[in-house]
Amino acid sequence: MATPAAPTQSAALPPAKSARWAIVTKWVAIAAALALCLYLVTKLASAGYGLAIVGVAFVAMAVLVVYGTRRSVPAKYLLPGLLLLVGLQVWPIVYTAATSFTNYGQGHLVSKEEATKQNIAYSVQQVPGSPTYSLSVAVKEGQDVEKGELYFLLADEKGEKLVGDVKGTAPLTGATEMSLGRITSAEGFHILNLGEANRRKDLSAFAVPTDDGGGIKASGATQAFEGKPALRLDEAKDELVDSSTGTVYVAKNARWEPKNGNGSPLAVGWKENVGLKNYTSLFTNPTLRSGFLGIFAWNIAFAVLSVLTTFVLGMLLALLLNDPRMKGKAIYRSLLILPYAVPVFVSALVWASMFNQEFGLINTMTGLDIDWMGDPWAARAAILLVNLWLGFPYMFVVCTGALQSLPGDIMEAARIDGAGPIRTLRSITMPLLLVAVGPLLIASFAFNFNNFGLIYLVTKGAPFVGGDTQIGSTDLLITYAFRLAMDGTSPNFGFASAIAVVIFIIVALLSFPGFLRSKALEEVN
Repeated sequence: MATPAAPTQSAALPPAKSARWAIVTKWVAIAAALALCLYLVTKLASAGYGLAIVGVAFVAMAVLVVYGTRRSVPAKYLLPGLLLLVGLQVWPIVYTAATSFTNYGQGHLVSKEEATKQNIAYSVQQVPGSPTYSLSVAVKEGQDVEKGELYFLLADEKGEKLVGDVKGTAPLTGATEMSLGRITSAEGFHILNLGEANRRKDLSAFAVPTDDGGGIKASGATQAFEGKPALRLDEAKDELVDSSTGTVYVAKNARWEPKNGNGSPLAVGWKENVGLKNYTSLFTNPTLRSGFLGIFAWNIAFAVLSVLTTFVLGMLLALLLNDPRMKGKAIYRSLLILPYAVPVFVSALVWASMFNQEFGLINTMTGLDIDWMGDPWAARAAILLVNLWLGFPYMFVVCTGALQSLPGDIMEAARIDGAGPIRTLRSITMPLLLVAVGPLLIASFAFNFNNFGLIYLVTKGAPFVGGDTQIGSTDLLITYAFRLAMDGTSPNFGFASAIAVVIFIIVALLSFPGFLRSKALEEVN
């Protein structure tokens, strides 16, 4: 019997070569991941986030253990998804819940120590003979000119260029342009014009702290000076003393307030734990209580009707185009999903203009004279119509896929048994269809319960009840909460987070029975 030929060396080389490349690639990827973790740790350490450092170190260890060994093969696939789940789902929920127990918001963004430093810097008064600078007021490129963080772009008499913020000054890097000794363009910054600068109410109080305990403040629109603060901290008594007026400030309500009770508190407060204060305010706020029941009822009705109308229309169209006798189904399906392909904000704004009472397309074509945006019930009907247009293509696509996956032998058996189309739809198609789309209907309910974008773009919650600009007839809880907590001169992120937590609990309680019902539907199979 002939002896089998031994494999040649050339036949064995390619696998070894590819294996070496795979090993090199794997360790390069691991090294890159560890380097990224190390970079994050250094940044977090400089900011003082100890708990976050522990979390990043744990991730680095997990990456090394899971991908650096040949064990735990399932973990190699599960770890990326687990990290994304924690980073994109779990952490935002935990952070929102933690924020709801604080007073975090406009004027309460930093620690007490940082707030004290800023207040002292804001009290700077010019000292004779102190340096002066040419000034350009700026915000980071892409930020809101009225709410973005302020920066001073400075040029001294020697031509040195600096950038200053609430933490201090640093050399200005990147491309810049100068005119008459003043910075007129800087890479990464948007320099405010005179009108934009005048709209910044915080500009007059803004100051850049310096190393010697002084600060740099604006003097007019194009000049800045370096001076000394009028406030000084008495650490023994935990008080701030204004040397120019003699006023003593004490820590109260997360702000420095006058000890004698006369006068206004200092501009910058600090972030602190307030316990259940936000939740207490949520349930005792008279404005919230006065509109809560009506808005809550409309919120549930809107979510339920949105799911029902979009599902019924999408299902009927899917059933129609699932008929094998229908010609040109591909063209019809392409046309029906067009509303789903158009960005929501575009469709919402177009529909809002179409509902205009005097010039809108709907009243013009139908001959009606309905005040769609002024009458509460008409505005609600308009919102439901817009959401039907935006939502039915999704349900159409889902139902089309589910119908095409239904077993044909069951349908054939129903026809042989003499079941008509209605009976087949009610007794066979719908139960099997709901097994596939039931969880999606619950998810759609949760989405529509918090459909902030649609309400804000089409009606902004209007029309308002009895002239009260806080309570809108088309408001959902999320838009109502946004107006109370965020859409003002002093946004309160802690209060907004408390509202978000309550809404999350409400949606969970409303959705839980639906998930139990969808689980029961699985017994249909």
